[in-house]
Amino acid sequence: MRGQNTKIQSPKLIILTFLFFCFIFLIIRSSFSSYSSSSENQTIMSYINSQKCSSNCNKIPQSLSESLIHYATSNITPQQSSQEISVTARVLLRKSPCNFLVFGLGYDSLMWASLNHGGKTVFLEENQDWINQIKEKFPSLESHLAVYDTKVRHSDELMTSAVKSEECSSVVDPRKSKCNIALKGLPKEIYEVEWDLIMVDAPTGYHDEAPGRMSAIYTAGLMGRNREDGETDVFVHDVDRVVEDKFSREFLCEGYLVEQVWRLRHFTIPSHKTRVGRPFCPPHKTISVKD
Repeated sequence: MRGQNTKIQSPKLIILTFLFFCFIFLIIRSSFSSYSSSSENQTIMSYINSQKCSSNCNKIPQSLSESLIHYATSNITPQQSSQEISVTARVLLRKSPCNFLVFGLGYDSLMWASLNHGGKTVFLEENQDWINQIKEKFPSLESHLAVYDTKVRHSDELMTSAVKSEECSSVVDPRKSKCNIALKGLPKEIYEVEWDLIMVDAPTGYHDEAPGRMSAIYTAGLMGRNREDGETDVFVHDVDRVVEDKFSREFLCEGYLVEQVWRLRHFTIPSHKTRVGRPFCPPHKTISVKD
């Protein structure tokens, strides 16, 4: 998610637009809930501009106000394009408040947490120093260290062995999986929550010595299959790269692929516990790719 520090102006507009409408929605909701018995000529604007606030006044949440200020004043924007952000935002607007797990802690983290206002948003990051920096600036964000023992240069070997292994097509708790690319060392709470959305935008994967996203992609799919019921929306960024492309197609399955917009793929992984004998991957289907 940190990625290359490229400035993209278009995502900033969509971020501010979404946050603005979230702000307006919360203001309207709090106005009606707090002032439903007020006179008809009392307007929302007068409520916003009021110098005094009663004990039951609902203020804008801190996370949302932090987001508005941060993205309005910062020249650093997320690495995803506005079209890519819109894919996940549409699902969040439908499902939030929900449980949202994000592999990666970056400049878009405050945005994701705010768009899932009232839900549980957790970030997994490979660099403890970066976690400390973000916590100091945005203490409301919940993040944990994720340790990876893989390298991009070993991705072909890992793919070959995982495809051949029956253990990697077994749907179990990742901690109990014998698959060589399952992540087993994450904090306990990560495994105990049924995640409604999972974003894979980390760890680093653009050079041979980087850990790569092989384990993150596989584990995200396993978490979705292992939930008691329902489905998990999984998003993988940077699918223009070999690892993200091959591992998402193989372990999140082309049959679960909903859409691809530029470098972002959206998969919907159903629970495999609700239907005995469901194959690890369903039949392939054709989807359109938007540039």
